[in-house]
Amino acid sequence: MLLIRLIDGLNEVVGRVVSWVAVLFAGLIIYDVVLRYAFNAPTLWAFDLTKGLFGFYFILLGGYALRHQAHVRVDLVTGALKPLPRRIVEILGYPIFFFPFAWVFVHQSYLFALRSWNQGETTYGAIQMPVYPIKIAMAVAAVLLLLQGIAEFVKLLVTRIEETRDVG
Repeated sequence: MLLIRLIDGLNEVVGRVVSWVAVLFAGLIIYDVVLRYAFNAPTLWAFDLTKGLFGFYFILLGGYALRHQAHVRVDLVTGALKPLPRRIVEILGYPIFFFPFAWVFVHQSYLFALRSWNQGETTYGAIQMPVYPIKIAMAVAAVLLLLQGIAEFVKLLVTRIEETRDVG
């Protein structure tokens, strides 16, 4: 299905690109540690910048993690079920739990980002870095997570329909 491939592809590209941010913030941390301990000349900006980059990295990988089934799951109930009841529980879990959460996340993170943008919000650290890019990334991440949730839900439904056809 084209929509599923587009959503999967979008989250795959975002995940692969954003994963390189880890290399960037690791390099910044090493740079700051070397300056601090080898030359007794710590930076004023590295801590705030790496904290922001880590937030950006962490939040934007939610859709990618869902695409690869890497989210934390509570398999206490579903682990003991046979495949068909497990699939039904997974299908019901999306409209009961995931979609309401994802909608609140999209809505609230949008308002959060908008307020930050309008106020020109900055950090309170040694340097005053703008906060709104990270909050905008949070809203984008919420949309990516919701879209991936829709794709995963449709995959479960399509798989269920195909299994029903094969049995019948």
